[in-house]
Amino acid sequence: MAASNGSTHSAFWQNAHHYFDRVYGTMGLDPIWRDYLTHPKRVMTVSCPIRLDNGTIQTFTGFRAQHNNALGPFKGGIRFDMGVNIDEVMALAMIQTWKNALVGLPYGGAKGGIICDPKKLSLGEKERLTRRYTAEMLPIIGPHHDIPAPDAGTDAQVMAWFLDTYSMMVGYQALGVVTGKPVAIGGSVGREDATGRGVMNILRKFLATQNKTLADVKVAVQGFGNVGFHAARLLAERGATVVAVTERSSGIYDDTGIEVEAAHNYYRENGTLAGFADCDEISNEELLTCDCDVLVPAAMENTLTEDVAPHVRARVVVEGANGPTTPKADEILQDNGITVLPDILANAGGVTVSYFEWVQGLESFFWDGKRVQDELQKVMEKAFDEVNAKADQADCDYRTAAYTIAISRVAEACRLRGLFP
Repeated sequence: MAASNGSTHSAFWQNAHHYFDRVYGTMGLDPIWRDYLTHPKRVMTVSCPIRLDNGTIQTFTGFRAQHNNALGPFKGGIRFDMGVNIDEVMALAMIQTWKNALVGLPYGGAKGGIICDPKKLSLGEKERLTRRYTAEMLPIIGPHHDIPAPDAGTDAQVMAWFLDTYSMMVGYQALGVVTGKPVAIGGSVGREDATGRGVMNILRKFLATQNKTLADVKVAVQGFGNVGFHAARLLAERGATVVAVTERSSGIYDDTGIEVEAAHNYYRENGTLAGFADCDEISNEELLTCDCDVLVPAAMENTLTEDVAPHVRARVVVEGANGPTTPKADEILQDNGITVLPDILANAGGVTVSYFEWVQGLESFFWDGKRVQDELQKVMEKAFDEVNAKADQADCDYRTAAYTIAISRVAEACRLRGLFP
């Protein structure tokens, strides 16, 4: 469980709490709720033994952190990654609470994960691991309790296994237990590209305040997974010039613009971007400081550090990933006049369409793609307008404005509900 002294926790956990503390102290809220708002309600650690294809048994460790449910059931992703740890899921769960509150979803925040390298697991091993994890988490998940979703290293197939396992164990088809499912078994159209589409919506809305359009900007995208690829694709389709993209070990740069779909097809076939025609090779570190107008860090947390921030040439940073910017880097970017559109606003498209999927599953009434996109745009643009108005009113940066709105909503819900018993 989180201690009051952050020094015993990871840098990422400390960063998440730093952003909270920085804003909470300026809000004039009753300090009695501060401790409550920073502690997760529950953190569960489970062992997940599975039989590998070679007949041996390996035990993996999994986590689920549930931060705060004052506004509704817990909601948040599950990641399969070697970097998963208890501090990470607690920090991400807290960030998810603020994100859900900011865009007006009736959810609290959660996050889970398993320490593993999904690329080293066969399809059968990954299925057995997912089903075991689901079974171990059964006491604390459910359509009205905690609704997981895909995250790094997981996808619609993992969610399908999760749905099937949970449904088999409770004895009925529980479409609302997870989101990000395949459309064929109760998923929502538009869920796969939702986070990237939300990034596009927020950037387009911000540029309009500067009397600019997407056609006026050159964009560099770090991360070429689900979020990064769809963000790059949708931005390019709407006129932006995508000059650089990277994945974990390779990247490409072309000042005249990259054919995003072609680059993605090449990456899927070859497992690397290296060698893609008519582009210069670029590293993840070089992308962050390349010549562009807009930088979209859409990979993992803590990529924009205080060492990198002074060299960022983009004038706008749109956080496609969760927690990509460290607090010291954030201050440097502000001092250099660079606008940061924070993660709890910019990448909230994924959880928003997850909410739509949850609603569709509970009602067994499914929407078409146009309705999903239209409703998503409305939610994202409304959230941007609220953050923009708060930033103007308080004369502060967008992150401070976003956190102020989100924390105030959760704190008010906690105050109204009170403590039980």
